[in-house]
Amino acid sequence: MSISMKDEILKRILAADGEAVSGQELADSLGVSRTAIWKHMQTLQEEGYTFETIKKKGYVLTGVPNSLSPTQIELFLNTKQFGREIHYFDVVDSTQTIAHKLAQEGAPQGTVIIGEEQTAGRGRMARMWESANGTGIWMTIIVRPDVTPQQASSYTLVVAVAVTMAIKTLYKQIEPAIKWPNDLLINGKKCTGILTEMQAEADMVQALLVGIGINANQVASDFSPDIANIATSLRLEVGEEINRAALVATILQYLEQFTELYVKEGFISIKALWEQMSCTIGQRIEVTTIRERFEGIASGITEDGVLQLTQDDGTIRTIYAGDIKII
Repeated sequence: MSISMKDEILKRILAADGEAVSGQELADSLGVSRTAIWKHMQTLQEEGYTFETIKKKGYVLTGVPNSLSPTQIELFLNTKQFGREIHYFDVVDSTQTIAHKLAQEGAPQGTVIIGEEQTAGRGRMARMWESANGTGIWMTIIVRPDVTPQQASSYTLVVAVAVTMAIKTLYKQIEPAIKWPNDLLINGKKCTGILTEMQAEADMVQALLVGIGINANQVASDFSPDIANIATSLRLEVGEEINRAALVATILQYLEQFTELYVKEGFISIKALWEQMSCTIGQRIEVTTIRERFEGIASGITEDGVLQLTQDDGTIRTIYAGDIKII
């Protein structure tokens, strides 16, 4: 991942851990003028970083914005591939759109496209996803697993487990639950949506584009009236501001770990964990597909991640796609 001069300066100041960093020493070591360093420091201040200038000593970092910049994410990153290349945008129409283009151009596995705001965020079935500036996590990860297109159908469930594990690791006081196939709920309200799209040939996956939208730091007034009763954020549930960069890095760590397991052993290796985290299995649900609507008890998932539903007459139906409502 290439790093700009400004980010290199920031990286060194962050590494100083509260100690003063000399502007002249920065200039000498980076091979630029003292004026260039000053201009980059001004830019960092405009981005929300705050500094104290100590005479004859240099800059001391006093405040860090809750940003999703690559430099911030890298502070917490502990992966081999995932997140080692990050394309960061202040405003973007949709991270999925950019991911499609980058994947076709050969972007490596683990490439992340992330934006502070999406103007055309979308979920399953082209539904709009509210993606306000600086409040959530709106990102797409390019994954290139060595699996067939048929096997890849269960990957969304793998992602759901990885995101759930990351949230539980950082915020032990809450209990996110997976609603088949691609939502995470907290206390019955949606906080996360997952959208997986595929670029593939007949017998080989070229790339999976994993879109993850997380309501992180919204307060109640941030949600539109249409979703105010069904949506929540991690901040509302935890009771404190969420460090979004730390959460992104933790998600990438678990996603890399579970992707390796999934490619090596298949979804069956993760199935039991998904079932433990599910709020769907054992519940009476209503299923809406393109053609019909019906209900029954969600009795389990197959080794391929397909939902099984037991109707009142004992008939077992397999649900490959559709919207479900817990009733």
